[in-house]
Amino acid sequence: MSRPPRILLAGLFHETHTFLEGTTALSDFTLLRGDELLALKGDASPIGGVLDLADEFGWEILPTVDYRAQPSAMVEDLVIETFWADFVDHATPHLTEGVDGIYLVLHGAMVSQSQDDVEGEILQRLRALPGAENIPVFGVFDLHANFTQRMAALSDCLVAYRENPHTDAREAAGNAARLLQRCLTTGERPNQQFIHPPLMWPPTGTATAMEPMKTLEAMAREMEQEPSTWSVSIVAGFSFADTPETGVSFVIASTVDVSNHLQKLSSTAWTLRELGNATEPHISEVFGGLAEPGPGLTVLVEPSDNIGAGAPGDGTGLLRAFIHWRVPNCAICIADPEAVAEASHYRHGDRLMLAIGGKGSRMDAGPVQIEVEVISHGDGQFELEDKQSHLASMSGDSFDMGPCAIVKHKELTILLTSIKTPPFDLGQWRSQGLEPKDFSVIGVKAAVAHRRAYDSIAARMIWVDTAGPCSSRLETLPFQKIQRPIFPLDDMA
Repeated sequence: MSRPPRILLAGLFHETHTFLEGTTALSDFTLLRGDELLALKGDASPIGGVLDLADEFGWEILPTVDYRAQPSAMVEDLVIETFWADFVDHATPHLTEGVDGIYLVLHGAMVSQSQDDVEGEILQRLRALPGAENIPVFGVFDLHANFTQRMAALSDCLVAYRENPHTDAREAAGNAARLLQRCLTTGERPNQQFIHPPLMWPPTGTATAMEPMKTLEAMAREMEQEPSTWSVSIVAGFSFADTPETGVSFVIASTVDVSNHLQKLSSTAWTLRELGNATEPHISEVFGGLAEPGPGLTVLVEPSDNIGAGAPGDGTGLLRAFIHWRVPNCAICIADPEAVAEASHYRHGDRLMLAIGGKGSRMDAGPVQIEVEVISHGDGQFELEDKQSHLASMSGDSFDMGPCAIVKHKELTILLTSIKTPPFDLGQWRSQGLEPKDFSVIGVKAAVAHRRAYDSIAARMIWVDTAGPCSSRLETLPFQKIQRPIFPLDDMA
């Protein structure tokens, strides 16, 4: 190739929780266009990783658009159509001149008002553009995608993260870039083969250090030792999306038939299916023993309000339990811009009655009205302490919680944020003058991804079941579109 390889770059990233109230609007997305994408070079995001390798490979990057938002409710169709118009506007001149490859940074579980498979729809439209029909399409996607046959058929090699918590998002993006470089230098092109067994797991059952994901990931890495097998992705699925292809799946990019590998992975997942159906004890079973939590930090994990899966982060289940059981020296973070705004009218040491949380989900019992003392107010922007964290895979080097307030009710410290913040980095607390290790008990709204931050400081970690939209008890969710029968919703003996 006499000139540098010309690589079109785009991103579309959203994990859609279809059981949440409301919609996710265009204003909820962070939009980057054209050369603004190039400014991500060197940061902790997947795009940053691709840009670093592009220099090494001598690629000419042709940046188009990147749209991304936190996990949340159904995406409005306007977002998809605006993204597509934006992409076409930026991509068409490059495609007319000619490109050698297309690199996409995706989530894989995006749902809009009229599209159950947004990524598949975008790939189909992409393949219909003049100049893009036969161009190699490579990219990276989240392990919690609901991968589809259309995604497999319309791209050459999409590579999933291998770790949950997603400590390897940037690395996985680099792996996909290396495979695109292999394609460009050898002239070989893999095809993707796909299987979707009839099972799904809640996020709490998809930690890659635990079974069943540990075994499946080990099998995938062994399969990748074969020269003809470019990539094996274990796709845990996102069980809070009601789509026909929600659930666990496996996708292999190879130059030979790999149906035997797909069957082996599928059979193993089925054999281990009960291990992935992780549920928690009811909150009342746990709190009786927390009057004296023991030495060191106890982390109470509330998956039903898992911000990383789209929950509003203002659930009051743990909050109420802390108050009812009078747990000593405890703390929790609640996303509640109204409470932050109300507290902002008061100074340090002032007391007021404040309605906290319970505003974001009909599954919650509603706001908790308590008397609090105002401790401080703060700017919510913080630099991530861990640039390989799950949060870095979403936001790069920093995160903005919006205006914040710290209030205290007896022995309970409450960090109030204006923007819901996945609890994946301890900078969340330290940026507001709080040291998490100083508490006896902290409540976190997560399923698995918090462990990267908290494992090193927690003496014990306990998961509890509360009411909320991300409950691990999947049978409580009103599925309508999902293919049936499927484990664990149906008797699959």
